[in-house]
Amino acid sequence: MSEIDGLIDRYHSWLRDKSAWRTVDRWTEITAPYLDRNNDYLQLYLRKSDDGFILTDDGETIQGLLAEGCTLDSPKRQTLLRTTLAGYGVHEEKGKLTVRATLDNFALKKHSLVQAMLAVGDMFYLAEPHIVSLFMEDVKTWLDEIDVRYSENISFVGKSGYARKFDFLIPKSKTAPERIIKTINNPARHAADSIIMDWIDTKESRKEDAKLYAFVNDNDRKISSTVIDALESYDISSVVWSNRNSARAALAA
Repeated sequence: MSEIDGLIDRYHSWLRDKSAWRTVDRWTEITAPYLDRNNDYLQLYLRKSDDGFILTDDGETIQGLLAEGCTLDSPKRQTLLRTTLAGYGVHEEKGKLTVRATLDNFALKKHSLVQAMLAVGDMFYLAEPHIVSLFMEDVKTWLDEIDVRYSENISFVGKSGYARKFDFLIPKSKTAPERIIKTINNPARHAADSIIMDWIDTKESRKEDAKLYAFVNDNDRKISSTVIDALESYDISSVVWSNRNSARAALAA
Protein backbone atom coordinates (compact mmCIF):
# COMPACT_ATOMS: atom_id res chain seq x y z
CA MET A 1 0.00 0.00 0.00
CA SER A 2 1.37 3.41 -0.96
CA GLU A 3 1.57 6.36 1.43
CA ILE A 4 -1.32 8.02 -0.42
CA ASP A 5 -3.47 4.88 -0.04
CA GLY A 6 -2.78 4.93 3.68
CA LEU A 7 -3.77 8.58 3.97
CA ILE A 8 -7.05 7.97 2.16
CA ASP A 9 -7.85 4.91 4.30
CA ARG A 10 -7.21 6.91 7.48
CA TYR A 11 -9.38 9.71 6.15
CA HIS A 12 -12.28 7.32 5.50
CA SER A 13 -11.90 5.80 8.98
CA TRP A 14 -11.90 9.25 10.57
CA LEU A 15 -14.96 10.26 8.54
CA ARG A 16 -16.87 7.16 9.67
CA ASP A 17 -15.84 7.35 13.32
CA LYS A 18 -16.53 11.08 13.72
CA SER A 19 -19.95 11.16 12.04
CA ALA A 20 -23.06 11.02 14.26
CA TRP A 21 -26.55 9.91 13.21
CA ARG A 22 -29.87 10.29 15.03
CA THR A 23 -33.50 9.97 13.97
CA VAL A 24 -35.84 12.94 14.38
CA ASP A 25 -39.41 12.18 13.28
CA ARG A 26 -39.18 11.07 9.63
CA TRP A 27 -35.71 12.52 9.17
CA THR A 28 -32.26 11.25 10.14
CA GLU A 29 -29.93 14.02 11.31
CA ILE A 30 -26.31 13.51 10.28
CA THR A 31 -23.57 15.49 11.99
CA ALA A 32 -20.53 15.51 9.69
CA PRO A 33 -17.00 16.12 11.04
CA TYR A 34 -16.48 19.29 9.03
CA LEU A 35 -16.48 22.77 10.52
CA ASP A 36 -18.20 25.72 8.89
CA ARG A 37 -16.91 29.30 8.97
CA ASN A 38 -18.24 29.67 12.55
CA ASN A 39 -16.47 26.49 13.71
CA ASP A 40 -19.76 24.60 14.05
CA TYR A 41 -20.10 21.04 12.78
CA LEU A 42 -22.14 20.68 9.60
CA GLN A 43 -25.52 19.02 9.92
CA LEU A 44 -27.55 17.52 7.09
CA TYR A 45 -30.79 15.59 7.01
CA LEU A 46 -31.75 12.33 5.32
CA ARG A 47 -35.19 10.99 4.46
CA LYS A 48 -36.43 8.00 2.46
CA SER A 49 -38.32 8.91 -0.71
CA ASP A 50 -40.28 6.90 -3.27
CA ASP A 51 -37.29 6.58 -5.59
CA GLY A 52 -34.42 6.59 -3.09
CA PHE A 53 -33.33 9.21 -0.55
CA ILE A 54 -33.41 12.98 -0.08
CA LEU A 55 -30.44 14.77 1.52
CA THR A 56 -30.72 18.43 2.54
CA ASP A 57 -29.12 21.06 4.74
CA ASP A 58 -32.66 22.22 5.74
CA GLY A 59 -31.76 25.76 4.68
CA GLU A 60 -29.06 26.28 7.31
CA THR A 61 -26.33 27.35 4.87
CA ILE A 62 -28.21 30.16 3.15
CA GLN A 63 -30.12 31.21 6.27
CA GLY A 64 -26.81 31.52 8.12
CA LEU A 65 -25.45 33.86 5.46
CA LEU A 66 -28.61 35.97 5.45
CA ALA A 67 -28.48 36.25 9.25
CA GLU A 68 -24.94 37.63 8.98
CA GLY A 69 -25.98 40.32 6.49
CA CYS A 70 -24.85 38.62 3.30
CA THR A 71 -27.69 38.98 0.82
CA LEU A 72 -27.89 36.78 -2.26
CA ASP A 73 -30.54 38.72 -4.16
CA SER A 74 -28.37 40.35 -6.83
CA PRO A 75 -28.25 38.70 -10.30
CA LYS A 76 -24.48 38.33 -10.00
CA ARG A 77 -24.67 36.44 -6.72
CA GLN A 78 -27.59 34.30 -7.86
CA THR A 79 -25.63 33.29 -10.95
CA LEU A 80 -22.56 32.44 -8.90
CA LEU A 81 -24.66 30.47 -6.41
CA ARG A 82 -26.27 28.41 -9.17
CA THR A 83 -22.92 27.82 -10.87
CA THR A 84 -21.31 26.70 -7.62
CA LEU A 85 -24.12 24.30 -6.76
CA ALA A 86 -24.19 22.88 -10.28
CA GLY A 87 -20.52 22.00 -9.93
CA TYR A 88 -21.46 19.64 -7.09
CA GLY A 89 -24.72 18.39 -8.58
CA VAL A 90 -26.68 20.11 -5.79
CA HIS A 91 -29.95 22.06 -6.18
CA GLU A 92 -31.48 24.91 -4.22
CA GLU A 93 -35.12 24.22 -3.35
CA LYS A 94 -36.87 26.99 -1.41
CA GLY A 95 -33.61 28.06 0.18
CA LYS A 96 -32.50 24.51 1.01
CA LEU A 97 -29.48 22.82 -0.56
CA THR A 98 -30.72 19.41 -1.68
CA VAL A 99 -29.63 16.28 -3.52
CA ARG A 100 -31.41 13.04 -4.31
CA ALA A 101 -29.60 9.75 -3.90
CA THR A 102 -29.93 6.01 -4.38
CA LEU A 103 -28.33 3.16 -2.44
CA ASP A 104 -25.58 2.96 -5.05
CA ASN A 105 -24.55 6.63 -5.04
CA PHE A 106 -25.50 7.68 -1.51
CA ALA A 107 -21.92 8.17 -0.30
CA LEU A 108 -21.04 10.29 -3.34
CA LYS A 109 -24.17 12.43 -3.03
CA LYS A 110 -23.65 12.97 0.70
CA HIS A 111 -20.06 14.03 0.02
CA SER A 112 -21.23 16.40 -2.73
CA LEU A 113 -23.76 18.08 -0.43
CA VAL A 114 -21.19 18.56 2.34
CA GLN A 115 -18.70 20.08 -0.10
CA ALA A 116 -21.39 22.36 -1.55
CA MET A 117 -22.35 23.57 1.95
CA LEU A 118 -18.72 24.41 2.70
CA ALA A 119 -18.16 26.06 -0.68
CA VAL A 120 -21.28 28.26 -0.53
CA GLY A 121 -20.61 29.27 3.07
CA ASP A 122 -17.00 30.16 2.27
CA MET A 123 -17.62 31.84 -1.08
CA PHE A 124 -20.25 34.25 0.17
CA TYR A 125 -18.64 34.96 3.53
CA LEU A 126 -18.02 38.71 3.74
CA ALA A 127 -15.94 40.40 6.40
CA GLU A 128 -18.22 43.45 6.32
CA PRO A 129 -21.76 43.82 4.89
CA HIS A 130 -20.73 46.69 2.60
CA ILE A 131 -18.18 44.58 0.70
CA VAL A 132 -19.81 43.76 -2.63
CA SER A 133 -17.13 41.94 -4.60
CA LEU A 134 -16.72 38.19 -4.32
CA PHE A 135 -13.25 36.79 -4.00
CA MET A 136 -13.47 34.18 -6.75
CA GLU A 137 -14.62 36.91 -9.14
CA ASP A 138 -11.67 39.06 -8.04
CA VAL A 139 -9.29 36.21 -8.89
CA LYS A 140 -11.00 35.67 -12.24
CA THR A 141 -10.75 39.38 -13.10
CA TRP A 142 -7.06 39.38 -12.21
CA LEU A 143 -6.37 36.31 -14.37
CA ASP A 144 -8.05 38.11 -17.27
CA GLU A 145 -5.99 41.22 -16.63
CA ILE A 146 -2.70 39.31 -16.84
CA ASP A 147 -3.92 37.47 -19.96
CA VAL A 148 -4.07 33.94 -18.53
CA ARG A 149 -6.07 31.31 -20.42
CA TYR A 150 -8.09 29.09 -18.09
CA SER A 151 -11.16 26.92 -17.63
CA GLU A 152 -13.58 27.47 -14.73
CA ASN A 153 -15.29 25.16 -12.24
CA ILE A 154 -13.30 22.03 -12.96
CA SER A 155 -14.02 18.69 -11.28
CA PHE A 156 -11.62 15.75 -11.06
CA VAL A 157 -12.56 12.28 -9.84
CA GLY A 158 -10.14 11.37 -7.08
CA LYS A 159 -8.73 8.01 -6.07
CA SER A 160 -11.57 7.71 -3.56
CA GLY A 161 -14.11 7.89 -6.40
CA TYR A 162 -15.39 11.26 -5.17
CA ALA A 163 -15.50 14.30 -7.45
CA ARG A 164 -13.23 17.10 -6.26
CA LYS A 165 -13.99 20.61 -7.48
CA PHE A 166 -11.41 23.29 -8.27
CA ASP A 167 -12.01 26.88 -9.37
CA PHE A 168 -9.64 27.30 -12.31
CA LEU A 169 -7.46 25.12 -14.52
CA ILE A 170 -4.57 26.60 -16.51
CA PRO A 171 -3.40 24.08 -19.13
CA LYS A 172 0.16 22.98 -19.60
CA SER A 173 2.29 25.13 -21.88
CA LYS A 174 5.73 24.70 -23.46
CA THR A 175 7.37 26.30 -20.43
CA ALA A 176 5.03 25.50 -17.51
CA PRO A 177 3.13 22.48 -16.13
CA GLU A 178 -0.60 22.20 -15.57
CA ARG A 179 -1.67 24.69 -12.91
CA ILE A 180 -4.80 24.35 -10.79
CA ILE A 181 -6.28 27.11 -8.63
CA LYS A 182 -8.52 26.92 -5.57
CA THR A 183 -9.68 30.08 -3.81
CA ILE A 184 -10.05 30.54 -0.05
CA ASN A 185 -12.29 33.46 0.81
CA ASN A 186 -12.46 32.79 4.54
CA PRO A 187 -8.90 31.79 5.55
CA ALA A 188 -9.80 29.41 8.38
CA ARG A 189 -8.12 26.07 9.09
CA HIS A 190 -11.16 24.06 7.94
CA ALA A 191 -10.84 25.57 4.46
CA ALA A 192 -7.17 24.58 4.27
CA ASP A 193 -7.98 21.05 5.46
CA SER A 194 -10.64 20.67 2.76
CA ILE A 195 -8.25 21.75 0.00
CA ILE A 196 -5.51 19.46 1.31
CA MET A 197 -7.83 16.45 1.18
CA ASP A 198 -8.97 17.40 -2.34
CA TRP A 199 -5.34 17.55 -3.47
CA ILE A 200 -4.27 14.31 -1.78
CA ASP A 201 -7.17 12.52 -3.44
CA THR A 202 -6.61 13.88 -6.96
CA LYS A 203 -2.87 14.53 -7.24
CA GLU A 204 -2.00 11.07 -8.54
CA SER A 205 -4.57 11.39 -11.35
CA ARG A 206 -2.95 14.57 -12.69
CA LYS A 207 0.34 14.99 -14.53
CA GLU A 208 3.32 14.35 -12.28
CA ASP A 209 4.42 18.00 -12.37
CA ALA A 210 0.92 19.50 -11.95
CA LYS A 211 0.83 22.32 -9.41
CA LEU A 212 -1.94 23.51 -7.11
CA TYR A 213 -2.18 27.17 -6.09
CA ALA A 214 -4.39 28.28 -3.20
CA PHE A 215 -5.37 31.96 -3.46
CA VAL A 216 -6.04 33.26 0.06
CA ASN A 217 -8.14 36.37 0.69
CA ASP A 218 -6.42 38.71 3.15
CA ASN A 219 -8.67 41.74 2.54
CA ASP A 220 -9.49 43.25 5.95
CA ARG A 221 -8.44 40.11 7.78
CA LYS A 222 -5.35 38.48 9.23
CA ILE A 223 -4.27 35.09 7.94
CA SER A 224 -3.06 32.61 10.52
CA SER A 225 0.38 31.18 9.81
CA THR A 226 -1.04 27.71 10.56
CA VAL A 227 -3.22 27.95 7.42
CA ILE A 228 -0.26 28.81 5.19
CA ASP A 229 1.98 26.22 6.85
CA ALA A 230 -0.64 23.51 6.44
CA LEU A 231 -0.97 24.22 2.71
CA GLU A 232 2.75 24.43 2.09
CA SER A 233 3.39 21.15 3.93
CA TYR A 234 1.40 19.37 1.21
CA ASP A 235 3.23 21.14 -1.63
CA ILE A 236 0.35 23.55 -2.25
CA SER A 237 1.56 27.01 -3.23
CA SER A 238 -0.29 29.63 -1.19
CA VAL A 239 -0.82 33.02 -2.85
CA VAL A 240 -1.88 35.78 -0.49
CA TRP A 241 -4.14 38.15 -2.41
CA SER A 242 -2.27 41.30 -1.45
CA ASN A 243 0.89 39.69 -2.88
CA ARG A 244 -0.76 38.04 -5.92
CA ASN A 245 1.71 39.48 -8.39
CA SER A 246 4.32 37.15 -6.94
CA ALA A 247 2.54 34.34 -8.83
CA ARG A 248 2.01 36.28 -12.06
CA ALA A 249 4.96 34.90 -13.99
CA ALA A 250 4.23 31.29 -13.00
CA LEU A 251 0.56 31.47 -14.00
CA ALA A 252 1.00 33.48 -17.20
CA ALA A 253 3.76 31.23 -18.54
